[in-house]
Amino acid sequence: MTTIRQDDLIDSVADALQFISYYHPLDYIQAVHQAYLKEESQAAKDAMAQILINSRMSAMGHRPICQDTGIVTVFMKIGMDVRWEGSMSVDDMVNEGVRRAYLHPDNVLRASILADPAGARKNTKDNTPAVIHYEIVPGDKVEVDVAAKGGGSENKSKMVMLNPSDSIVDWVVKTLPTMGAGWCPPGMLGIGIGGTMEKAAVLAKESLMDEIDIHELRERGPQNRVEELRLEIMDAVNALGIGAQGLGGLTTVVDVKIKDYPTHAASLPVAMIPNCAATRHAHFVLDGSGAALQTPPDVDQWPDITWEVGDNVRRLNLDTVTREEVESLKPGETVLLSGKMLTGRDAAHKKMIDMLAKGEQLPVDLTNRFIYYVGPVDPVEGEVVGPAGPTTATRMDKFTRTMLEQTGLVGMIGKAERGPAAIEAIRDNKAVYLMAVGGAAYLVSKAITGAEVVAFPEMGMEAIYEFEVKDMPVTVAVDSSGESVHQTGPQIWKAKIEERAISVE
Repeated sequence: MTTIRQDDLIDSVADALQFISYYHPLDYIQAVHQAYLKEESQAAKDAMAQILINSRMSAMGHRPICQDTGIVTVFMKIGMDVRWEGSMSVDDMVNEGVRRAYLHPDNVLRASILADPAGARKNTKDNTPAVIHYEIVPGDKVEVDVAAKGGGSENKSKMVMLNPSDSIVDWVVKTLPTMGAGWCPPGMLGIGIGGTMEKAAVLAKESLMDEIDIHELRERGPQNRVEELRLEIMDAVNALGIGAQGLGGLTTVVDVKIKDYPTHAASLPVAMIPNCAATRHAHFVLDGSGAALQTPPDVDQWPDITWEVGDNVRRLNLDTVTREEVESLKPGETVLLSGKMLTGRDAAHKKMIDMLAKGEQLPVDLTNRFIYYVGPVDPVEGEVVGPAGPTTATRMDKFTRTMLEQTGLVGMIGKAERGPAAIEAIRDNKAVYLMAVGGAAYLVSKAITGAEVVAFPEMGMEAIYEFEVKDMPVTVAVDSSGESVHQTGPQIWKAKIEERAISVE
């Protein structure tokens, strides 16, 4: 019989969450680096360079890889010969560890969890509660997997009840393009097959805890149907040409993970959950000897990537920008932004739309301004602002036409693609949408030289800020004529990949 002290679990969870906020798993970084080296699409290569640079900076600075520090998911395997010493339930121990991690004064993590999700949606302020899965197993130890999953990738999860004779590969190939780029590829796909629908979803999430080993599998060859599926799905997905950040390229996923479970003869439940460019998970074992703390990796193992600003890069002064300059921006063009921009996410947009509907004056003047879809991490130790990467832009699509037509707004900055309604509104109003790289939040924050809350302070991280930036890198994703690189880029690279496959045959 092993005794596990409650403080040992609390300390181990807190340490793991702090650790994964700024250390990528090394296997993921190595996989992205290999993809970066072979990538031929310049836009995708630049995006991966920013992801790799951001990862190294976060590891050295001990600040979050991504401003979305995630919803915590915990998988626990508790030995049958374990007893607990303490007064708290295991749920409460885990959540106390989460609380301590997210409120750590040296590295404050963004609290994103809202209670009463179908009602008031009130922030719990400490990112609790976690989502916890338990398994009671033989033995006298406690094995724990801890992950922090960002909303952008979690929101792209897909589930389906296929017929037993249906092709899982075909479903993935059909479904993945509908997910857009808001899950911040390149990443991993976790796929759960079998059981019941809820079991398949848990299997998919749990599969994402495994190390990247697709290259070893390819070298030795598959030994069962699940391993065959992993290779088939990875090849089929990368052949879609979606590429890093959805800009078009050779690598969309760096691994495909699958877990399966026996299912009913009439059923084939399948769940697919992507992991983003801020892949974050850690593992530890409690054996009664004390807390299990993470061992810091050697940062010298990170690739030392530099991102050079090319001669064709445009510079845009947001303080003096004109409509003519906005209309001159071309799809796929790299732009360095300087000057002042406003920020705003879902809650701020909804409040502004409600105010406009009531004929009320907005608290900020948006005439000829750009708005950045971001909810930054709180600053520490003299920082102007914490990590401040973009959030998924499609969530603002339903507000876009009203914002452009009634406020004088000329530009938006976010992550991933825009939907048809937003693209039409951008085209009709001769505006522009610029894309910042998801998964490069710490890097982006270094371009922010000033930050001030100017409206809705009660919304916390969803308040409206005014940022002053210097050479913040973005890509023109939708120009004033409505051309979207998230449509043209993957089309171009899918065709190129198909041509190569035909020539090889």
